[in-house]
Amino acid sequence: MQPELDREVPVLLVKTGHYPQSYSTLGVARSLGRLGVPVHAMVEDRYTPTALSRYLARAVVRPSTGREPPEKLLAGITAAARAVGRRSVAVATDDESAVLLAEHAAELSPYLLLPPVPAALPRRLADKGGLYGLCRAHGVAAPQSRAAEGKEELVAVARELGYPVVLKNLAPFARLSRPAVGHTTMVADETALLAACLADGAVLVQEYLPAESAQDWFTHLCCGPGGTPLAVFTGRKYRSWPPDGGVTVRAAAEFNPELASLAAEFCRRIGYCGTADLDWRFDLRDGRYKLVDFNPRVGAQFRLFETVCGVDVVRALHLDRTGRPVPQGPQLERDFVVGQLDLMTSVASRSLPARLPRLPRRSRQRAWLSADDPLPALAEAGRFGGRAVAHLARAAGAQARAALIRRAA
Repeated sequence: MQPELDREVPVLLVKTGHYPQSYSTLGVARSLGRLGVPVHAMVEDRYTPTALSRYLARAVVRPSTGREPPEKLLAGITAAARAVGRRSVAVATDDESAVLLAEHAAELSPYLLLPPVPAALPRRLADKGGLYGLCRAHGVAAPQSRAAEGKEELVAVARELGYPVVLKNLAPFARLSRPAVGHTTMVADETALLAACLADGAVLVQEYLPAESAQDWFTHLCCGPGGTPLAVFTGRKYRSWPPDGGVTVRAAAEFNPELASLAAEFCRRIGYCGTADLDWRFDLRDGRYKLVDFNPRVGAQFRLFETVCGVDVVRALHLDRTGRPVPQGPQLERDFVVGQLDLMTSVASRSLPARLPRLPRRSRQRAWLSADDPLPALAEAGRFGGRAVAHLARAAGAQARAALIRRAA
C-alpha cells in the first residue's frame, strides 16, 4: 500500500554546507520520486550520488561551505526555490538549512511550503546547550552538559563532570565556520581533551554514558502544527562510524512505545513542527532514556522507517503540507546498513559486524545500493575510495604505533 501524494506539488531538498556523499538526500529523492512527486535538490555538482539518481527531477547546482554570510546562504536557497518554477515543499537536510528556513519563513513562503515551526526553535534545538536547557525545562532526561569557552574553562568543566567526557561543537553554523572539535569526540583524560580541541571556541562538554551500560536508540518523526504527531518511529543503533560514536551504519526498526511517547510528548510541549531525528541513550544504570541530540530536519537513516501504509517522515511531511491526511499504521520491521562505513567500522574496531535482529532479507534497506537506481551507488563508490584508503591507513598506523609502545614497555 502506498499513500496518495499530490504529484502536482514538487519538493526542494535544501542544504547548506559541503557534504556531497549524503544518503539522506538520496533517500528523499527515491522515497518521493517513486511515488511520482518531482524532487529537485540543491547539490554541490552534477556528479554527486543524489544528482545522478533516476528519481531526481532536477539538480540545482548551488555549492556552499556554510561559512558564507547568512544573507548569501538565504539568496542561494531563494534562487533554488525560484528555479523549481512553482511553490514546493521544502525538506531541510542539515541543521543550518532548517534554521534558515524557520527564521526566514516569511521571505521564503512565496516559493516554499514550510511547516509552521516557531522561528527560533530549530536554532535552539540544534544548539547543544539550548537543547539541554529545553530538556531541563520540560522534564526530559539528558546527559549532564556544560558549555565551555577557552582552555581554562574547558579543563575546569571536564574535571567537574569527571572523565571520560564527550566533546561536541556547540551551535549550528559555528561547527562549519569555527569548529572547536573536528567531530563528536570522547576523551579519556586531560591530555586527550586538550589535543582534541582545534580552537578556543565554545564547546559542549557532556557526561559520558558508558557503552557497556547503555543502548543507543533514535526516534524519527514528523509533527504537524502545534507539535501534533503525524508519524513517529523508533529504532536501535547497533554500529556507528567512527566506532566510538558517530553516524549510524547499522540499525534496526524496533517499536518502543515508551520512547515513542517520550519523543512525541516533548515535541508537543515545545510546539515543534516538521521532520526531526532524535538520538537517545538508554542508561541501564537508572532505566531512563536520555536525549543526546535533536536534529530539526530529516535524519540520515530515515528510510529505515516506514509504516504498513507506506508512510515515512518525508511522505508524511508532503501529505501534511499539501492538506492531505496522513494514514496511520504500525511501523514495518526492517534494518538499515551503510555497507562501506560498516566495513570500515569493523576493520577499525577489529570486530565482526554487529548482530542485527533476524529479519527477511527483503526487509533490508541499504543507504546506496538499489536495483532500480544503480548510478548513485557507483558514484559513491568512486568518491568513497580515496577516503576509505586514508582512514584505513590512519587506523593501521595507530595500531602499529600502539604495538611498538607495548613492545617497548
